[in-house]
Amino acid sequence: MNKSKGKSRITTFLGPVESLESYVRAEWWREIFNANYLRTDGDVVDDNEITSKETESFISLMDISKDDIILDLCCGQGRHSVELAARGFKNLYGLDRSHYLINRAKKQSAKDGYSINFREGDARKLSYSTDTFDCIIIPGNSFGYFESCDDDKKVLLEVFRTLKPGGKLLLDVSDGDYLKENFTPRSWEWIDRNYFVCRERSLSSDNERLVTREVITHVSKGVIADQFYAERLYNPEMISSMLKECGFKNIRIHEPIITESQRMQDLGMMARRLIITSSVEKEWSPKKKQANKKRSVIVIMGDPELEDKVKPLCKFDDDDFKTISQLKDALSGLKNYKFTYVNSHKNLMSYLIKNKNRFEFALNLCDEGFSNDPKKELHIPALLEMLDIEYSGGNPQCLAYCYDKSLVRGIAKELDIPVPKAFMINPEDSSFIEFPIQFPIIVKPNFGDSGVGITKESICSDVNELQDAILNVRRISGAEKPILVEEFLNGKDISVGIIGNLPDEYIVLPVIEEDYSALPEDLPKVCGYEAKWDPESPYWNLKSIKADLPEDVLRFLTASCIRLYARLGCRDYARFDWRLDKNGTPRLLEANPNPGWCWDGHLAKMAGFAGMDYQDMLESIMISTEKRIFPDNEEIESKETPEMNPVTNLFPEELSL
Repeated sequence: MNKSKGKSRITTFLGPVESLESYVRAEWWREIFNANYLRTDGDVVDDNEITSKETESFISLMDISKDDIILDLCCGQGRHSVELAARGFKNLYGLDRSHYLINRAKKQSAKDGYSINFREGDARKLSYSTDTFDCIIIPGNSFGYFESCDDDKKVLLEVFRTLKPGGKLLLDVSDGDYLKENFTPRSWEWIDRNYFVCRERSLSSDNERLVTREVITHVSKGVIADQFYAERLYNPEMISSMLKECGFKNIRIHEPIITESQRMQDLGMMARRLIITSSVEKEWSPKKKQANKKRSVIVIMGDPELEDKVKPLCKFDDDDFKTISQLKDALSGLKNYKFTYVNSHKNLMSYLIKNKNRFEFALNLCDEGFSNDPKKELHIPALLEMLDIEYSGGNPQCLAYCYDKSLVRGIAKELDIPVPKAFMINPEDSSFIEFPIQFPIIVKPNFGDSGVGITKESICSDVNELQDAILNVRRISGAEKPILVEEFLNGKDISVGIIGNLPDEYIVLPVIEEDYSALPEDLPKVCGYEAKWDPESPYWNLKSIKADLPEDVLRFLTASCIRLYARLGCRDYARFDWRLDKNGTPRLLEANPNPGWCWDGHLAKMAGFAGMDYQDMLESIMISTEKRIFPDNEEIESKETPEMNPVTNLFPEELSL
């Protein structure tokens, strides 16, 4: 166990192990293709001369023209795509599962002045239309990573679907028979003057995969990675049989690539590779008729006729009705949708049962909760699911998770994402003389959102203030509810927004921070209930500005939010709130699925910094929802948005600050 001083991430390093195979994770490929990968394999994958020779060979074998539409599938950092662009090829696409490598590909192609459409995605479910490409290449031994052969077949079936009739496939895969007889069980080599890598290999128990362990070490920092992976070993007969099974014709096995690198040390899986080409013989898929009909959408909102204890006067006021009016004005400008609004909760169930066939999905904007009860926010999607009605935003489980701040903290810690030090106060607790964190601290309800229970009095400097804050939270939230006590971080107060859905149809909006410069010095810097609901408070005038953060912090925030988005099951849009500690390390405060959709809310402010107006933001949420619900509908128009914050892959070195 190694714990770096000043860092929150703990990374486990192992000694000798009996079975390498038992340490391989099912989806090892999600975390391994990062900066360390470019170090250990850079003698091949970062060698321009090797890439140039391979690309020249591919062009010759495929007999492709510069006007052909080409997909570089599992493209890594895009080395073959960039080389093709340098040779005058115009219609280039690249897809890879690694955030980090796709980001590298985008930066490199932009630096070289090429227009290549790189995106992140899963090769088993391509986000391209049927009959799109003239040629698809899967280069650089990027086939055979999945645990099951069935997943490899899914990749080939997607290639078949997205190739045009007569389209061609080139597959570059390790020579399995050669590796079974010639793999090196143990090796080590210098990567450069500071890094060296030790490798250990063995065949899997079924003799079908080569299992590798890599221990990467820095001369002064020590071990920085200890990772295990396994790649399937295909021979010509196996790969030909699989291609035939997936419908490919004209299968040819060409002369293998014998790799030579400048280091000429351990080439591993790249030492000898099979090159297989094949083509697609099929009919063009029938063109779908353009649908002129607008989608009918029901918008579910809070009930203005009912009491709402979150609001200052316990009822909807002029600001609320202005917000609703702004929403309706913005949605009325979306040409592809027809909206019906419903806000009577007493009749909601009967209305939905009676009219469910009149609309195609629901836009769930009822963040007040059923009957304006925040505890019942999940009841709306639960009702929609019982009635088999598709809807926007988080499902009941996601909303339940994120309503519980302590639970979100636990999930974040499980993902090695930093959170403030904290402890819980249960309803039966009455003595607070000893507790595990130092003042100042912040006291907040464990359940809830919208800043309820968080005011300037929530920040405590001593035990007496703590006692008063606890009584105040119990008065607001109820004596039977647990209370979360966290260390109060005085660094930048920041938020990260995401619109879309993983793995590849999403954008990360520009990070914002709260501007406390106009706040009187004697008031604590906290964006709580007063900032959101009290126009007479000095907090009411707080502004959000684009965050000024170092690039490594932005990368860390982006990667962490994507992991949380996936783990919590967020859909379509979400917001994550963070605070920097005294060392500048971001620590997660809250996760907000279905965050505030209002015209002047945090999500709208982030969208504004991305060049999107309020209507653009709402349309992006609608399109994300529509693509998720109707994944096979190729007529959904994507919303063009500016390039967002760079996204990085999720791996120890990048996640540590």
